[in-house]
Amino acid sequence: QVQLVESGGGLVQAGGSLRLSCVASGLTFGNYAIAWFRQTPGKEREFVAAISWSGGTYYADSVKGRFTGSRDNAKNTVFLQMNSLKPEDTADYYCAAGRIFGTATTTYNYWGQGTQITVSS
Repeated sequence: QVQLVESGGGLVQAGGSLRLSCVASGLTFGNYAIAWFRQTPGKEREFVAAISWSGGTYYADSVKGRFTGSRDNAKNTVFLQMNSLKPEDTADYYCAAGRIFGTATTTYNYWGQGTQITVSS
């Protein structure tokens, strides 16, 4: 059974930083691209960042230059370092795993349960 477990969310002031982690189990981690999405109430889930099998990255324009994705295949873990956080970054953040590197939610087969981030102004 595939499981993705996010951690690292919380409350932070604008301008602050957080680091999210996503630990995967039940899959051959090195074969999967991992992406981060976020969602606020009443809105569709939004692409944030994707990390390829080899560690290549792609970011949404809204987070480019502030967020950095990375992965440790030996630990089946992906990270999202979030700096210079803004109130508009407030959302539930989800990691997802898929065999294709992309930005659409339909690209990804497995999802975590999410972790909440609140950025206060």
